[in-house]
Amino acid sequence: MLSPPTQSKYVHYSPLVDRIRGEGADAWLTHYAAVAARERGEDVIILSVGDPDLQTPAPVLERAIAALHAGDTHYVPAAGRPALRQAIARAHQARTGQHVDGANVVYLAGAQNALFVTSLCLAGPGDEVLTFEPLYPTYPATIEVSGARLVRIPATSACRPDVSALPALVSARSRAILWASPNNPSGVVLHADELEVIREVARRHDLWLIADEVYAGLAEGGRVPGLAAQLPQQVVTLGSLSKSHAMTGWRAGWLVGPPALARHAEHVAMCMLFGLPGFVQEAALGALALADEAEARIRAYCRARLARFSAGIEGLPGVRALTPEAGMFMLLDVSASGLNGAEFVRALYASQRVSVMDGGAFGRSTAGCVRICFATDERTLTAACERLRQFCTHDLAAARAGAARGD
Repeated sequence: MLSPPTQSKYVHYSPLVDRIRGEGADAWLTHYAAVAARERGEDVIILSVGDPDLQTPAPVLERAIAALHAGDTHYVPAAGRPALRQAIARAHQARTGQHVDGANVVYLAGAQNALFVTSLCLAGPGDEVLTFEPLYPTYPATIEVSGARLVRIPATSACRPDVSALPALVSARSRAILWASPNNPSGVVLHADELEVIREVARRHDLWLIADEVYAGLAEGGRVPGLAAQLPQQVVTLGSLSKSHAMTGWRAGWLVGPPALARHAEHVAMCMLFGLPGFVQEAALGALALADEAEARIRAYCRARLARFSAGIEGLPGVRALTPEAGMFMLLDVSASGLNGAEFVRALYASQRVSVMDGGAFGRSTAGCVRICFATDERTLTAACERLRQFCTHDLAAARAGAARGD
C-alpha cells in the first residue's frame, strides 16, 4: 500500500495564504455546522447569514433565461457590458448625486470581489487602511491581501463609529478609509456630521475613501448620506444586487470611482475573471430597471420581520437588543447573560440548535454581542424566538458552568 505523499521541505506557500485566511474565519464554524446539519435533514434554525427568504424578481429570472436560450454564453468585456456599466452609473448618480458614466464603473462578481479589487488597486505592502468597528469579518483579509495593514477605529458604546478617534490614527502610511453604511452587523447609518469628520481628514491627508453601500437600498428612501458627490476623485463606492433584489447567489456587484481607477480595476478583472457571464449581466440590467420596486419590497419585508423579532424577544433575560437603523441584522448585547458572544453562540447551538454569529467576529467593540439575521420566514422567526427564550430562561446556568469549564 502506498504511503501518503508528504510535503517537500523545499516547497512553500506564499505568505498570502495566511493573509487571506483572516481573523474572522473561525466565526463561521457554527454556521457551517448548522448548514451541514440542515443538509442532513436535522431540525436547525440558521440566523447566521444574510440571505433573505425572498425569490429573485420573476422578470429578472425571465431575462436571464431568455438570454441563455439566445446563446448568451460567450466571452464578454472584462469590465462588464457597456449597457450595464451605463445602467449602474445612472443608478449610482440617482442615489448619490455624483455625475458619472460607464467609464467610472467596473462590474464584478459581487461587492466582496469589488472590495478585493479595490484593495489591490489602492494599497500595498507597508500601507494602512483605516476602518470603523464593528466591521464585516472578511474586511481584514480582503484589505490585507494587498500587503497593507488594516487599522481599526473603535466604536462608541452605542455601536456608532467613533469618528473623533479617526484623526489621531492617521499616519504617513495611511492610504484609505473604509466604511459600510448601513453597517453590517449594527445597521448603523453614518450621519452627515460623522461624514464631515471623515471628509475633512481625507481632504487634509489626500486619502482614498471606500464606501461599502451594499445595504443602501434597504435604508429609508433607498439612499444614505455619502461623500461621492463632494469628493469624486477620492471616493470609491461599492454596490451590488445581492440584498436589494434577493440575488445573493448571482454574484452581481460593482465599483464606481474615478475613470483611472476603473481602468486599473479592469486590468485586475481581466487577470482574475476574464469577464463574467453575459446572461447574468442581462439579469442585472433587468434588476436595475425595477430597482425602486425591488428595494421597496425588501425594505417592507425587513421592517415587518424586525418588528416581529423584536416583539418575540421582548423581556428576554440577559439580552439587550440594539435596534438597527436599516438592514437585515440586529445585534444582541448578551454580556448580562454571563457569556461573551462566542460562548453564547456555541451554547445556544448546542442546546437549541439555533445558529447565530459571534459579535467578536466584527471586532472587539462587539465581543459581548451576537448578530441575528431576522430576514427569514415568519414561522422560522417565531420558532427562533421561542428557542431563544427557552435558552435564556432555562439553559443559561448550565451554559455559564460549561463556559467556566472551557467546554
